[in-house]
Amino acid sequence: MINPSKKLGVIVGVDGSVSQVGMYSMSNDSQFLWYGDVLTGPKIGAYLTINQNDVKIIATVSSEKVIDQQNTVRSIEFDNRFHKDSINRVITLKTKGVIEEDVFQVTSQYVPMVGNEVTLTTKEELDLIFGLEPDEESIYMGKSLLEGQPINIPIDNFFASHIGVFGNTGSGKSNTLHKMYLQLFRSKFLNSILTHSQFFVIDFNGEYTAEDSFGIQFDKKQIFKINTRQGEGDKIPIKKEYLFNADILSILFDARAATQVPFLRKSIQLWNERNFNGTSISKFVVGTIKKILTSGDAAGSDAKDNWIAVAKKYIEDNSLFEPLSGLGYNSFTNAYTYSDEYTNVKEYINEKSSIEQYKLQYLRMDQIESGLASYFDSADEITKLKFHLEFQKVHQSSWKSTNIEHLNPLFNRIETAFTSLSKVIYVVESIDEVFKSVNIVSLVHANQEIKRLIPMLLGKMIYDEQKSKIAGRTVNQTKHLIIDEAHNILSSDYRNNGDDWQDYRLSVFEEIIKEGRKFGFYLTLASQRPADISATIMSQLHNYFIHRLVNEKDLKMLENTMPTLDRNSYLLIPSLGKGEAVVTGNAIPVPMFIKVEKEQTNRPQSDDVSLTELWGKSGNVVDG
Repeated sequence: MINPSKKLGVIVGVDGSVSQVGMYSMSNDSQFLWYGDVLTGPKIGAYLTINQNDVKIIATVSSEKVIDQQNTVRSIEFDNRFHKDSINRVITLKTKGVIEEDVFQVTSQYVPMVGNEVTLTTKEELDLIFGLEPDEESIYMGKSLLEGQPINIPIDNFFASHIGVFGNTGSGKSNTLHKMYLQLFRSKFLNSILTHSQFFVIDFNGEYTAEDSFGIQFDKKQIFKINTRQGEGDKIPIKKEYLFNADILSILFDARAATQVPFLRKSIQLWNERNFNGTSISKFVVGTIKKILTSGDAAGSDAKDNWIAVAKKYIEDNSLFEPLSGLGYNSFTNAYTYSDEYTNVKEYINEKSSIEQYKLQYLRMDQIESGLASYFDSADEITKLKFHLEFQKVHQSSWKSTNIEHLNPLFNRIETAFTSLSKVIYVVESIDEVFKSVNIVSLVHANQEIKRLIPMLLGKMIYDEQKSKIAGRTVNQTKHLIIDEAHNILSSDYRNNGDDWQDYRLSVFEEIIKEGRKFGFYLTLASQRPADISATIMSQLHNYFIHRLVNEKDLKMLENTMPTLDRNSYLLIPSLGKGEAVVTGNAIPVPMFIKVEKEQTNRPQSDDVSLTELWGKSGNVVDG
């Protein structure tokens, strides 16, 4: 037997999707006990049902007021007091969708009509509103704020999308981000998830580095703790082609467009074409000094000394360079000269002539070439690239086509950048077996330069890998990139200030968010400042958890970029409590207010500090 519904009032006015209800009584109970169920009363945000034949139109309360019929006539006898028997209560409803044949759907097919009766929304109707499609797999996130209904998120429509989690510090944002994926990994699909998908977490504050984070054991998870201070942290594998890329290096080294960028492009093109080993690169760079010695006055006067200065960095026995350093230059013959130590005969290294073998022996060219080859073969990839760039600086500036003084500032920045890079990355040919199912990159101890570089390099690399494997094929594996505190790297302000580095990085992530979904690549962004994130990126998100936000710019960004966020939900965002959020998006039929259930043990390391507890401890002395 179906229980009757609690009748509250009747529609007395309709204006599009907004309607006014004349209430039968002044009943203002926040809850009603109705046939064993506790139902939410007609207060702001609550659901009510408009009955129209067999269709139930579901609406939420957006405002309420009273009208005193006795005081409607203006006169000098106007009595400002309300009178019990002359007050009518009027509430305003905003239509959300309809229930037809026991299915809830968002549609404009039915609209309220004057005379339709309004009733409390029953438990069965709430189940249909908050429920999912039959047999649709989901994860539990918490309960609805007003009704106490369990809120389940559909796995397919939610996780196969770009997700945004926003909220001020202390609002519960990090807990929600962690809870989402913790619940996903707790589902019955865990083994298949870890087989067919990879998850990469960019963690700026070190909140997700606990042993049990995300509920994944260490055989399926790895944590990269980046540390540029002591240099004792973990290193991230990066494919050669992403580090040895002229665009990335130009930005990393802050290269100037006029001379430094062309130098880098030419050098990297040669590097990628030749695929140097120790033998080939030492032959190449020794060829440079041979050409300098036989170029006469076509080569710069300091070209020889510049070459020697670079070579000495890579050969421990600097005495090898004494003959080369001792060469004199005869400006009349345009030739380098030396005196044979046995015959005291002056020898000439003639312009535009190959150097005879006995002169090469005197200059110890074979030993120098062998020493450079040995050093190169034993060096790591970053040092090899630095080796190449140093000799390219000499090579490209020796014949006056490039002024070496214009390149020297660049090499000061290269030195600094490579020092940081060598602490945090290592170069690999392939990343196919390098990463595990869940990979967490903690940047809490990284310097600003590395915080800017790593998310972009890692994001571009794993996106390109996914794209190349899936393009033109069925998606049989997915990748999920999760960025906490995303405003740190996705701010659009720098683009407007001419920051090439930020401009390149935004272009990378804008491509990912525009095109990634079709290749099975999904972004999850969490931020306390959504207004700082590029509007292009924000507008491409599909589903959201929105915690408390009070900044006007942040709220404006949400209003402008989230089509599924209605006005009433938007107005309530600044008053949300800790752990409370609005869930909205393509996977959610109507915006829902939820109290996200907090994990008692397995949660991010972001709890508020209890100062009284800290200060109440005795016997502990803080070093420092």
